[in-house]
Amino acid sequence: MKSINKNYKNIPGWGLDIDPENEPTYPIKNYTGDDHNRINYERSPQQPLTVEILLSTERPGPTAVFGTSVPPSGLSGAIRRYAFKHSEDRYRHWIPLILADRINVFEGLIDDIKNGHLPNLIKERGLAVEWKHNRAAVLKKAVFAVLVGAALWASCKQRK
Repeated sequence: MKSINKNYKNIPGWGLDIDPENEPTYPIKNYTGDDHNRINYERSPQQPLTVEILLSTERPGPTAVFGTSVPPSGLSGAIRRYAFKHSEDRYRHWIPLILADRINVFEGLIDDIKNGHLPNLIKERGLAVEWKHNRAAVLKKAVFAVLVGAALWASCKQRK
């Protein structure tokens, strides 16, 4: 160990915790001696795969525990499937996932309406509270929405 330490002693902080007598976390950490047994833990049992789980390209299989309440479906699910074909270090993974989240909001609204539940968007989006405390921002958003709507309407009208 001493020869390895000599080879790397030019790296700041290397081997700081090799010597148990020089434990840098000693006064704060309650040292039990089990810290070096971390690799000998028993893995949690695998949760049963009952819905489609999208797997990262960096992992060989699913994690031991995962969420099953909202499996991928519809357009947002297709976008998520596309995103999970790419590595997590690429924009091709993260940007489609953000887009899929936004689309999933609208899919949820459509599902609510199909099931006979009319969502109260003013309360759910917090517009009543925002109107009470930040009217200028609500008015800016409303003006922007009207302008975008008018531009879309004009472009559709012009195409006809």
